[in-house]
Amino acid sequence: MKRKEFIKTSSALVAGSFLPPVTYQRSPLKETNRKNWAGNYTYRAENLHEPQSVEEIPELVKKLELQKPLGSRHCFNNIADSPLNQISTRHLNRVIEINKEDKTIKVEAGIRYGDFAPQLHQQGLALHNLASLPHISVAGACVTGTHGSGVTNGNLSTAVRAFEFVTPQGEVVALSQDKSAEKFNGAVVNLGAIGLITQMTLDVQDPFEVRQDLFQDLPLASLEKHFDEIMSSGYSVSLFTDWQDKKVSQIWIKRKAGESTDDLPTDYFGAKAATRNLHPITRLSSEHCTQQMGEPGPWFERLPHFKMGFTPSSGEELQSEYFVSRENAVDAILALERIGDQIYPQLLISEIRTIAADNLWMSPCYQRDVVAIHFTWKQNWNEVQKLLPKIEAELAPYDVRPHWGKLFTIDSRVLASRYEKLPEFMKIVKEYDPEGKLRNDYLNTTIYPT
Repeated sequence: MKRKEFIKTSSALVAGSFLPPVTYQRSPLKETNRKNWAGNYTYRAENLHEPQSVEEIPELVKKLELQKPLGSRHCFNNIADSPLNQISTRHLNRVIEINKEDKTIKVEAGIRYGDFAPQLHQQGLALHNLASLPHISVAGACVTGTHGSGVTNGNLSTAVRAFEFVTPQGEVVALSQDKSAEKFNGAVVNLGAIGLITQMTLDVQDPFEVRQDLFQDLPLASLEKHFDEIMSSGYSVSLFTDWQDKKVSQIWIKRKAGESTDDLPTDYFGAKAATRNLHPITRLSSEHCTQQMGEPGPWFERLPHFKMGFTPSSGEELQSEYFVSRENAVDAILALERIGDQIYPQLLISEIRTIAADNLWMSPCYQRDVVAIHFTWKQNWNEVQKLLPKIEAELAPYDVRPHWGKLFTIDSRVLASRYEKLPEFMKIVKEYDPEGKLRNDYLNTTIYPT
């Protein structure tokens, strides 16, 4: 099958703009900001509350009935919706403290990674990893298990050392690795089910520089034989494919500058070194992508695929992502390649990454190293909805887990069988939200017993 042209749609984001301090607001449903960033989902909550400070939160949540925290609106499903009230965290956007001695940074929950990463770097510190897009909020990323890449890198929630949240009863709760490790592990990736997070303390480390080297047209046969070697060739490695022509269209290898003085070969397992900066969708302009071609730069300017410092346009796309054990990576990729002709007509691009195991109960990486297979779809939900069960069926033998904030159709009973700590997690949910004020359609159909 010949390669068709992709729709000219970038993976750019709508960066949530911050309003000047005003008195407490409540916005009606009809406002245009009541959609997620991609515009595929319209929130149904009757009221949008926008507290200006952490101090307002306890009284606000206590008096509200059904409610849900709302971050930077980067989820593609109804996880952040509520029948009655949404509480936006976009004004909770401050860096509270950078502790060089303890190597931590404490931030308010609504701050975006791209907003504080330069300040952290100026203080001689760095995060261990970043997602492909720096426009996402810290709390939203952590409660859904969002990630970057790298065989030794945990997802973004593994950087959390402590956090505070307010229960729907207005109680302020603090959990940390040091003082409440078991409950902490159960509550970090919490799907917005236990309360409104107000602040997070993240582990940081010494700063580092990263260079990006790109290769094109990797034969699928080479990936099959050398998957572990390829994915371990850098601090963070991503593969991009459209599931056509039995090849991977691009390899993005992000290496710490100084770790190796050797340049990668121009012929890398059959893939050719790129001669120019590339967008993951090769036909598109790389203007908004982070610098490539082996030019070293600070960690926060290389680990993401896309730059923070531009005003992006609305991306008409849908996203799904699935996690399987890394030991099953090649079998899973080959299974999807066999249905590539069904996937391709609705696809913009797929990305394949690796994430290290963690001990966070509801993380897709709980106690297993994983490969994450991501799909950026054209915004044709009727057709994509028909495809997802086929993809999930191909990945079912590998106990596939979905990304909580993206589109999937896996039944709640199946999910329960793949999250062994779900019963214990539900006890934590019951403890902090005994009245079910945070329940919504998403939680009812995804994690609550049927």
